[in-house]
Amino acid sequence: MLPKPSAARSTAVQPGMADVTAADLVESVPQLDDSGANTADRYDWQAAMAAADGLALYREGLGDDGRLRPDCQDRVLCEWQEDWVLFSGDCVELVSGKHRDPSAGAYTTVVKLADDGGLAHLFNRWAALQETPLCRLVTSGGLSSGPPQELLAAASYMRSLRAAAEPVIVNSEHADIIAKLRKAIAIYCDDTRKRWTGNGSAAAVSEQKCDAEIARFLAALTIAESQIQRDHVGFAAPSMYVQPILDQLGVTGSAVAVWEAVLSVFRARMRSRGPLPSGGLPVVLQGGEGLAAVTPEVQRMLASRTVTMRDIETAIATALTIPGGYEPVPRMPRTSRLEVKMNVGGCSDNAIERALSLRIDYQDYWRDRESTEATARVERKRVERLLHRVSDQSTDTVQPQGAVLWRRLQTSVDTLGPEKLPAGMDADLALGGVCDLAGRCKVWFGPRFDVEAIIAQVRAAHEAET
Repeated sequence: MLPKPSAARSTAVQPGMADVTAADLVESVPQLDDSGANTADRYDWQAAMAAADGLALYREGLGDDGRLRPDCQDRVLCEWQEDWVLFSGDCVELVSGKHRDPSAGAYTTVVKLADDGGLAHLFNRWAALQETPLCRLVTSGGLSSGPPQELLAAASYMRSLRAAAEPVIVNSEHADIIAKLRKAIAIYCDDTRKRWTGNGSAAAVSEQKCDAEIARFLAALTIAESQIQRDHVGFAAPSMYVQPILDQLGVTGSAVAVWEAVLSVFRARMRSRGPLPSGGLPVVLQGGEGLAAVTPEVQRMLASRTVTMRDIETAIATALTIPGGYEPVPRMPRTSRLEVKMNVGGCSDNAIERALSLRIDYQDYWRDRESTEATARVERKRVERLLHRVSDQSTDTVQPQGAVLWRRLQTSVDTLGPEKLPAGMDADLALGGVCDLAGRCKVWFGPRFDVEAIIAQVRAAHEAET
């Protein structure tokens, strides 16, 4: 989380720009690209991590009375300069979120951190913003021993120098790892490489000065490794990120609903779909005096991507008032005869869902034929007699339970030749016919039992829960 501003945080601004703040630079300096082009899973994980940061800012903004302080202007800007940017008072933090699947393992080299880990891009944005913001890499991937851990140690040491208001310099202990990061950034960041190597109007920057710049970057950098994986966010986030806030507010309510409400705000802002104070009104009088450095179009874009603490407060209050609007839709009980028979027989959820789908396809097949062909009903009776025989042969010895019988039926139906099935019917549709017979209590997936009694019990239990 963002530390409070201090005298130890020096800012390197250009001459004549002493009054320009980090926030001004974030909004006015053009970004390299629109960072929003993510895959759906990666995007959703980033939205979750940004929501966690937003909730942390919100908690820090609460007063002793449990209310958001009137002067709290903290906010989160999504998909601008970096994956998200935190603003708290005069302090700004650029955050790069990089999900890494367990199969990919930890980051093993500085090169991977610069490229896949996004440190090269993060360094570019930090330099473009006159070295004013803090930076943070949030990743679900760990850092292996060797150079990655050495880089982590170097960043910790440089941050300690900055916090103590001491000069951030390259010492012999961290010189090698700083040089490795410099080389990796030069490989994966064209803008930085061109700036360092010089061009027709600028001289090349010495390696000593480049390393000093890297050291200052590390003094502003935090690496939050081994964060929660995307597959576990939905389960863990309510207790990890929301419950502490509810405890501080002194309220009881659904942490799941609050998490979904806050997350939905960040999902929308990351798509640049937030509400605008001016709505759809046109931008007028752009040629007047006092024209801002940030164009009206960019201001509208920034507004649509910004989450304020008031937005989070509203989301929390709404979720606590109507939690049912945000909690996950409860799983509907299995109450059809086919579902109950397969469930009692021990069939998997996937098998049950497939059986339901195949049964519908089978019914649609005969509905279409019987509406146009006079002999279709007779042919359907013949096919069902065949399927009855298949199911009888699959249970001609010891009565198998549902999961075993389901596989036997699939195998038996697969062996039926096309000459035994009507035109347009394949083995899957034929298996759907067996499911249809089971739905009419003519085929069982285990010993007979009182289906209607089980259905009544399931419905009563569901009503009691809801």
